[in-house]
Amino acid sequence: MIAVVSTLGGRVVAFSSHHVTNYSTAAFASVASTSLRGRVRPAFGTRLASSTTSEEEEYDFDYLVIGAGSGGIASARRAASYGAKVAVVEKGRLGGTCVNVGCVPKKVMWNAASIAETLHDMKHYGFSGYDSDAISFDWPFIKEARDKYILRLNGIYERNMANSGVTSILGEASLTDGGNGGIQVVPSDGSEAISYKAKHILIATGGYPTFPGGDGVQEHSISSDGFFELEELPRRAVVVGAGYIAVELAGVLQALGTETNLVVRKEAAMREFDEMLRDTLDEEMQRQGIAIHRNTNGVKSISLDDDGLKTVHLENGEVITGVDTVLMAAGRAPLVNSLNLAGAGVKQGDKGYIQVNDYSETSASGVYALGDVCGNIELTPMAIATGRRLADRLFGGPEHSGAKVSYEYVPTVVFSHPPIGTIGVTEAQAIEKYGEDNVKVYRSKFANLYYGPWQVEPDDKPKTGMKLICAGETELVVGLHVIGMGADEMLQGFGIAIKMGATKADFDACVAIHPTASEEFVTMFPWGLSKPATGAVVSPLNGAPGPEPIIGGTR
Repeated sequence: MIAVVSTLGGRVVAFSSHHVTNYSTAAFASVASTSLRGRVRPAFGTRLASSTTSEEEEYDFDYLVIGAGSGGIASARRAASYGAKVAVVEKGRLGGTCVNVGCVPKKVMWNAASIAETLHDMKHYGFSGYDSDAISFDWPFIKEARDKYILRLNGIYERNMANSGVTSILGEASLTDGGNGGIQVVPSDGSEAISYKAKHILIATGGYPTFPGGDGVQEHSISSDGFFELEELPRRAVVVGAGYIAVELAGVLQALGTETNLVVRKEAAMREFDEMLRDTLDEEMQRQGIAIHRNTNGVKSISLDDDGLKTVHLENGEVITGVDTVLMAAGRAPLVNSLNLAGAGVKQGDKGYIQVNDYSETSASGVYALGDVCGNIELTPMAIATGRRLADRLFGGPEHSGAKVSYEYVPTVVFSHPPIGTIGVTEAQAIEKYGEDNVKVYRSKFANLYYGPWQVEPDDKPKTGMKLICAGETELVVGLHVIGMGADEMLQGFGIAIKMGATKADFDACVAIHPTASEEFVTMFPWGLSKPATGAVVSPLNGAPGPEPIIGGTR
């Protein structure tokens, strides 16, 4: 049972989770002041067996997490599973960026856009009616359904924390001067700050979207967060940015019927990705009708016209008129300004990111950080894994004393249209790292069988692109990149293989699943002619028997 801390009349109030269980954080805060009567300090549970009497008097918590995003909650629940006394401080909705204004609602909109694309394609399979009034899209409907789904997820996060015995504190936290495990929390109702002390403090507050300079830019544009507040589908939109957020949201808008302009500072979007992914996506976005404004050096200004529409002036002199919505997706920054990092001795690096070592330790003793506040692979699953490993090391006993995560070979998907899957190094990075003579690249570009019946010219069919990058004498797979239908769902399995050290011969040893797009990765030409070297503990090559589990010390 969770003890949730709120404030009434400037005093701390604790209440049991089974009184209030299915509310979002915002709803939680509103019902607390009307339905609860108790005025007592939270009842803390049994301390860790290793804690001393002096520690009991000194610390309110063994582990206090600032930020109830995916990484922070995962770390808190893992720590509580070891018997630690844990609290999480959050001023917003549970789940952080990913759940509320990131991965989850974005995927809902990507799904909606994918359905729109399927409806557009249906004539190629004998279905009619697309051009009639029988098919329409209701933006307010999907927004309401999406928002209700997010609220349900907020409640699930709350119940999961309750089931794990984690204390939830509503408010804004900051570290006290000099560190020493102290934090102050200003409750969400603005009442008097409350002080807590913890043996270990984790900062997992995430990031926030930033706006570039320029006259009228911030006043007349929205961020990626604002995208999820739109009440209706824009007629004409400008999306500014070259990263994955920009191409994802531009793809969604275009597929749903918005006339979409993508503004990039240089030649193309996704410049840090492999050139095959970058070029194929560029071709597909143009084929879909997205107008790409290149080498603009960004937005100079945005003005509001008399008709309520906007005019966007670019630094290269281009002007885009008659715009309903300007969406800025040009960058993010760590959400750390209110934490008093300098006062607590926590060092920051470029762009304000918190500096940490391989074990998530900051420069201040007993203070840790992970996720978007550190700027190292800003992905939700990465933050979750990092948080759990940190809790393992701090509270899991001697067998976890060296626990940490690896930031190498992390698979990721971009929910563009079409989607992208990628893991490992790009071709250019492989050549730079291993030398051109030590790198071998396998490529394939084809139209998915889905487009087979289409009675159009082959060049007009959307393409799937694949690349396998191998290095060294054994042709170790050091990079795998795919763009096209199904890329998002095929990458995870290949990620496991690459993480385990798979070679080209290992890929070839896996029998293809036909007919699928993913079979192309295990049939890359020339097939079966690579050096018979494996990265597996039990070789799968040349018809070898499959692996067996170790039981009683023998396999």
